[in-house]
Amino acid sequence: QVLPATPPEAGMIAQLTGVVAQVGPTSAVIEVGGFGVQAVCSPNTVAGLRLGQRATLATSLVVREDSLTLYGFASADEREFFELLLTATGVGPKLAQAALAVLSPDELRRAIATENLLQLCKVPGIGRKGAQRMVIELKDKVNTVGLADEPLAAAGPAPEAWRGQVSQGLQGLGWSAKDADAACDDVAHLTRDDPQVNVAVLMRAALQTLARK
Repeated sequence: QVLPATPPEAGMIAQLTGVVAQVGPTSAVIEVGGFGVQAVCSPNTVAGLRLGQRATLATSLVVREDSLTLYGFASADEREFFELLLTATGVGPKLAQAALAVLSPDELRRAIATENLLQLCKVPGIGRKGAQRMVIELKDKVNTVGLADEPLAAAGPAPEAWRGQVSQGLQGLGWSAKDADAACDDVAHLTRDDPQVNVAVLMRAALQTLARK
């Protein structure tokens, strides 16, 4: 059970700025004042982070009965759309993250505004009924969310165990192990073209191949 979002005036963490200490397929650790703050991030957001460099993430704090989870985004628009998606019936943080991993805020905005159920059903975990419910509940709200900001720059080299990290990240977003492995096969050529390609870039490419299927 996700508790009601804490309003900004009550102390919500809306932004995080510091040095990137660690980057994974779906999360990052930002060092702030000697503390390492972990944020769950979409592959697109992770792709813009570089180890050892300063970065700023728009953030949303999700409060549960037994935990606090900070979600990080490359732009305030992604964060606001994440929070908007959470207001839809049956949409939790994991599904909202999956939606933003497959579709950009502008693509989601257009899909909801035009009732494009086929586009929405590309997100793992969203079926036709869920897409219809999302359109009904969010159609009148999507225009209140601003346009996307410019994405951050590409990140550094990928770990050697990219396949395991990408597969794990895809499964964490809702795809089956079989689909995740197939997507890894589809993007393996990128590592041959550029052995230093970032794991987050591979993750994003894998998501694109899954979205097309």
